[in-house]
Amino acid sequence: MESVERRKENSLPEETAILQISGMTCAACANRIEKGLSRMPGVSRATVNLALETASVAFYPGQVTIADLENKVKQLGYRAEVKREADDGDRRGREIRRQFVKFAVSAALSLPLLWSMAGHFSFTAGLYVPDLFTNPWVQLALASVVQFAIGAQFYAGAYKSLRSGSANMDVLVALGTSAAFFYSLYLTLEWRFAGGAAHHGPELYYETSALLITLVILGKWLEALAKGRTSKAIRLLMSLQPKKASVIRNGREISVPAEEVQVGDIVLVRPGEQVPVDGIVLDGASSVDESMLTGESLPVDKKAGDPVFGATVNRSGALRIRAAKVGRETALARIVKAVEEAQGSKAPIQRVADRISGIFVPVVVAIALATFLVWYALLTPGDLAGALKNAVAVLVIACPCALGLATPTSIMAASGRAAELGILFRGGEHLERTHKIDTVVLDKTGTVTKGKPELTDVLAEGEETEFLSLVGAAEKNSEHPLAQAIVAGIGRRGIELPAAESFEALPGYGVAAVVEGKTVLVGTRRLMEERGVDASSAYEAVVRLERQGKTAMLAAVDGRYAGLLAVADTIKETSRQAVDALKEMGIEVIMITGDNERTAQAIAGQAGIGRVIAEVLPEGKAEEIRKLQREGKTVAMVGDGINDAPALAAADIGMAVGTGTDIAIQAADVTLMRGDLTAIPAAIAMSRRTMGNIRQNLFWALGYNALGIPVAAAGLLAPWVAGAAMALSSVSVVLNALRLQRVKVS
Repeated sequence: MESVERRKENSLPEETAILQISGMTCAACANRIEKGLSRMPGVSRATVNLALETASVAFYPGQVTIADLENKVKQLGYRAEVKREADDGDRRGREIRRQFVKFAVSAALSLPLLWSMAGHFSFTAGLYVPDLFTNPWVQLALASVVQFAIGAQFYAGAYKSLRSGSANMDVLVALGTSAAFFYSLYLTLEWRFAGGAAHHGPELYYETSALLITLVILGKWLEALAKGRTSKAIRLLMSLQPKKASVIRNGREISVPAEEVQVGDIVLVRPGEQVPVDGIVLDGASSVDESMLTGESLPVDKKAGDPVFGATVNRSGALRIRAAKVGRETALARIVKAVEEAQGSKAPIQRVADRISGIFVPVVVAIALATFLVWYALLTPGDLAGALKNAVAVLVIACPCALGLATPTSIMAASGRAAELGILFRGGEHLERTHKIDTVVLDKTGTVTKGKPELTDVLAEGEETEFLSLVGAAEKNSEHPLAQAIVAGIGRRGIELPAAESFEALPGYGVAAVVEGKTVLVGTRRLMEERGVDASSAYEAVVRLERQGKTAMLAAVDGRYAGLLAVADTIKETSRQAVDALKEMGIEVIMITGDNERTAQAIAGQAGIGRVIAEVLPEGKAEEIRKLQREGKTVAMVGDGINDAPALAAADIGMAVGTGTDIAIQAADVTLMRGDLTAIPAAIAMSRRTMGNIRQNLFWALGYNALGIPVAAAGLLAPWVAGAAMALSSVSVVLNALRLQRVKVS
């Protein structure tokens, strides 16, 4: 309701800004930024992605500016700037190097403290420990650098978090390490003022605070490495864009940067070169490798009039193309945008983690305080050191990093891998919802079938080549799709077509022409009857062919029946395979079409589809989808994304089959870049695996905390072990999500 009211107040169109956020450490940080931005006047919605470290903000320029958004993030204790496309790889590289340097320094300073601690264990009796390492002042010096230099980020994060009225992971780390450090400092000063010896001071816990910080930094370094891999898909896609283009201007061929090619330019693409922009082939013939866009390994033949797409590779002949789309309008650029949107969006299942993390830190602090009081007052009265260690272990083991990373890392990895396979999910919510599909409705023309009629049968009364030569010459001047299919089929047989001396189109009946002095008729049974041609001998064959879903046309030469031809929109080679795969997954497959029942049943039979909804007008398809939904089905509608738009919108998931056209990408929840239906079971399988992966992550993240907190509270977990477990839990979640980058689906 609030967002509706905001829209009414604005006359300017809504804009979206992608901000790069710095300083987030856990899900609580992302939640706080998201809520802060969402509550700003002029902001309709905001989504923060912890794994990508970005915020996607939809706002109205009339009420709020990008500078206002950046300032709001700054007020919350973080840094924000507009995301630059080319900077992502460099930024991640800098972050990885920064965390590694911190870890290396922290580890080097913590090693003497760890060595000193090892000397206290019975199983290490006899281990040589230099006196210098046991000196309380040396330990204080080493631990202070780690605590206040390396660990400064945790203090800063905790301060900003508490100042804004919430708590995050930094609060837990700062509390836990500070407790161990300052208690040790107290013991050091007490020992010194009591006249302690120069060496072998009291049992201190400097190593606890130093090791905790070292292990947390180690986790952040490993996490940064893993996060870099999750965004690999976008970087690979962007790297596909060629840098140069050969353009013909003023009759001369010149080389220009690809981004300077303009719409309408004539571009020359030689064998082995990449196509720099989307365009139409003017002349030349070649095969083009489109695998980087469609996931299809076989090259596609191209000739004059065919579309080509930027970043595809010209394999054989030279092509001259006219640039139709350049820069951000190319199919590749739109794919990159779609993947970025999917990776930056939030799946509904993530709300579970968000709600938990919002209350998690205060609850953990309360449990840690209770742990301290119970141990100090009841279980081991007066043992301040023991009670403090157990409380610190609770604080550290409970850091909710893994919980915040569980969902977004899986979404990132899965959407990137899906893009490599030619499957574009427009958002995390669509990636999640796809796994629930139990019914797939397929449009017939162009989806189950090739969408292009082909000559399938020729039954000539006399010599076939002469018959086809006369028929082809008569049909050559017709613009009807069936006529064009006949001419193309005859051409593929290598038959020369003479010129027609006269031609007449007979709408609804066929054509009449004079070829080499002979009168040729091609058309319907009614045409034959009206012109007095006895074609009764062919009627049985006509009925048989029509039952197969084919359109039969009769031909006569000089008033005598000469033969018949059949044309059909044949099914794609992979349609049957895809339907069988869907059935094996337990999904019902239905075909919907505007064609007559007989033709539809014939096509459905060839594809293995058992249920057909035929003779449906385009505007009626959406209502048929709603009828299925009222039966309790979760429906995916699969069409071409243009004339099926109402049905695509009505379905639970709309899937567009095509080569990534603008309309297809915009109209559908999922765009299947490959032109065949095998991408449908692949998309559903990817969704199912992703949801399984997310559930695994959430189970281990929540289970880890549910198990770790009581173990730590029971005094069975040393603080440094808790720190190691906390760091590894985050890394394990990210690594589990990265398994999705190796998923193979048919």
